[in-house]
Amino acid sequence: MSQSPNSGSPGPDAVAEGGPLRAALSRRRMLTLAAGTAGAVTAASLLPPSVRTALASPPQAGGLKAIKHVVFLMQENRAFDHYYGTMRGVRGYGDRTAITLRDGNSVLRQPDGHGGGVLPFPVRKAAQDAHKEPQYIGDLDHSWSGGHSAWAGGWYNNWVPAKSPATMAYYDRQDLPFHYELAETFTICDAYHASVHSSTSPNRNYFVSGYTGYEPGTGKRATGNDAYDEVGHAGYSWTTYAERLERAGRSWQVYHEWDNFQDNNLEFFTSFKQIARKALSATQYKTMDAFYGALGGADAATRKDLLTKLEQGVATLTRAEKSLFDRALRRVESGALASTFRADVAAGRLPQVSYLVPSSADSEHPGASSPVQSARLTYEILDALASHPDVWASTVVFITYDENDGLFDHVPPPVPPAGTRDEFVDGQPLGLGIRVPMTVVSPWTAGGYVCSQVFDHSSLIRFTETWLGVRQPEISAWRRKVSGDLTSAFDFGTTKRRLDAPAAGTVPPFAGRWHPAPPADQKMPVQEQGVRPARPLPYQPDVSARLDPATKTLTLTMTNTGTASAHLTVYPYAGEFATPQHFDVDGAETLSVKLNGGTYRLVVTGPGGFLREFAGEVTGQAAVASSIHGRDRRVSLSLVNAGPKPVTFVIAPNAYAGTGESRPRKVTVAGRRTGKAEWKAAAAHGWYDLTVTVAGDPAFARRLTGHLQNGRPSVTG
Repeated sequence: MSQSPNSGSPGPDAVAEGGPLRAALSRRRMLTLAAGTAGAVTAASLLPPSVRTALASPPQAGGLKAIKHVVFLMQENRAFDHYYGTMRGVRGYGDRTAITLRDGNSVLRQPDGHGGGVLPFPVRKAAQDAHKEPQYIGDLDHSWSGGHSAWAGGWYNNWVPAKSPATMAYYDRQDLPFHYELAETFTICDAYHASVHSSTSPNRNYFVSGYTGYEPGTGKRATGNDAYDEVGHAGYSWTTYAERLERAGRSWQVYHEWDNFQDNNLEFFTSFKQIARKALSATQYKTMDAFYGALGGADAATRKDLLTKLEQGVATLTRAEKSLFDRALRRVESGALASTFRADVAAGRLPQVSYLVPSSADSEHPGASSPVQSARLTYEILDALASHPDVWASTVVFITYDENDGLFDHVPPPVPPAGTRDEFVDGQPLGLGIRVPMTVVSPWTAGGYVCSQVFDHSSLIRFTETWLGVRQPEISAWRRKVSGDLTSAFDFGTTKRRLDAPAAGTVPPFAGRWHPAPPADQKMPVQEQGVRPARPLPYQPDVSARLDPATKTLTLTMTNTGTASAHLTVYPYAGEFATPQHFDVDGAETLSVKLNGGTYRLVVTGPGGFLREFAGEVTGQAAVASSIHGRDRRVSLSLVNAGPKPVTFVIAPNAYAGTGESRPRKVTVAGRRTGKAEWKAAAAHGWYDLTVTVAGDPAFARRLTGHLQNGRPSVTG
């Protein structure tokens, strides 16, 4: 969100927290304003009865052609782990493939910059210690520089110095009952990322256009919130997806209130700015935000006069301009977003594509809203749809968040290989950004599934491309390669349902913003036990290593027999090279590493819990080559002994022993021979995690972890 030199502290124009909610306030002022009326508002914490009733009916056949409406609800500033790190079955705090930092600790123990470390800690416990309300934590640094500082060149070990210890705070099921039930009734995506290592505006540029270009009149890439200066900002010149839809004759609408928290990024584009200035020509205001801000703070007579003058300006627009104005720029009265949406649903006016832009109070932003407060809006939107079964039966709702604020997530995002065109700024990757929550709500995504394909905000446009056939050329080739189009989150066949009992909750009275502090007795967070159904993934990566002791060179061969490119990251823990390296593998890639020391340790991570570890001495004579077989779910191992004497390889499971192979296996291979072994994973639903060592050689280790895809739904690991 908006970043000031003293982020989190009221500026000179700020209103005291606890004051009345005024739509006239600008975005910057709202960042320091609480919803003072929150205590009087109630929000259901679990699903509307209409949704539970609608789920009793089977989904329509026809695949994508059965979809008539897509609704995008993008909320504000939450990280995946911050919300769902403790939820069962997702890639959360119990992740066995979580990376190790250079200091040897898990990524979940972030260095504090003073020799210690901070573990993820519950907001509720911190609130009890500080005598605060857990729903009202404050925002953290989420700037371009702060995001890259935490990312630390890919080493991912500078979160606390860059953000403060509050970055490690998390909520759980008790804090977010509505969010958890929604995610467990429908489909949650646990590899959905923000698009940029930065704040709201560049991420919402990807949301509305699949791209963030350059600040007008400069060679500066649009990676910050410069556009919030709507008077001084000339506007972005590239084409938005809304304009593509308009030209293609597809219906679309932005739903937003007088206070839209400056979250409708269409207003920052030249084409819409020109229409806005023309519509406002009879008023003294230069921007829609200034006009609606004044409208919200005006008395009834002044408000009527302002609205009359606006319509005078709108009357001067051409037919094409008025269509864009009505769809993108016209706002509804404060508090009327949900009722306006409901009225359009009831009247059969719901467009093919709806963009919902909540007010500051409903935005979920840690600094202007709260999880339970904004859940009210989500509840009302879902109820509006499900109250009309014919509309519900043909609608998809995507609920996500623009960026992570400054809140920690333990999974490093895919970033482009060095030199990738249009994806770097001053040597730093634009993204992908940090993981954020994404829940896909529809008749075809019911059943409590987890989808672990990699996505980012450009994926929302790509879904619409696939569905409507309207292409957005601004999306880069790399984004199209690394991020999916979200269709893998759907099951257009039979879908299981899960209906839970209703419950109720209230928004607590506002009592000030605060930043959680870790407790003195830190403990590693515990993720809920159990698995969930999982969507099939389009990846099938594998990596093997071959050592040449004569030249001290280790060559990694990376393959992927899946239908989509798999992003793999290579971590050099023995100083083989300076920073992690990135590869998008569609077929095969190789990396030859010159080993400078006496030992090596390389770890390769990839999507869907994939991991390979290679450790040993540069004079070692043992090697392990793997090949994977998704159809019958087995891993084949070639155990190579390049030395003259017999070697005994030990293959041991690290997990899934109760559902698959359970005992360590020893294979002795004669000198200068190759042995064979098979590891069967069908009983473990295709999951495997095993380590291969050599008796008498404590330095040698190969770890192989992943999931064997066979094109069918499975379970999470």
